[in-house]
Amino acid sequence: MANDEERVMPYVNKPRPYKHEYEMQKKRGEHSDRMERQRARRTVDKTGKDANGNGKADRREGKDVSHNRALSKGGSNKDGYRIESASANRARNYKKKSS
Repeated sequence: MANDEERVMPYVNKPRPYKHEYEMQKKRGEHSDRMERQRARRTVDKTGKDANGNGKADRREGKDVSHNRALSKGGSNKDGYRIESASANRARNYKKKSS
């Protein structure tokens, strides 16, 4: 068993390196996928009706914007997207990336 000194939490007594984390996200390709997801959500919110005025389209309340072809598998907004329950979208998207 390892000593307690070896099990130190990463950000105790020092600031979190947000800039470094952001650069790592860009290197891993997560940044572009996040931007695609944001663009899809904003498009749905812009075109949909918002009766309660909270900024989300009524049909998107409590739902996910799911891409027809997963972004992790090379999809984009051009392939299309749909409104889907969060549980269905996230259950299907846990699978490994295809090459």
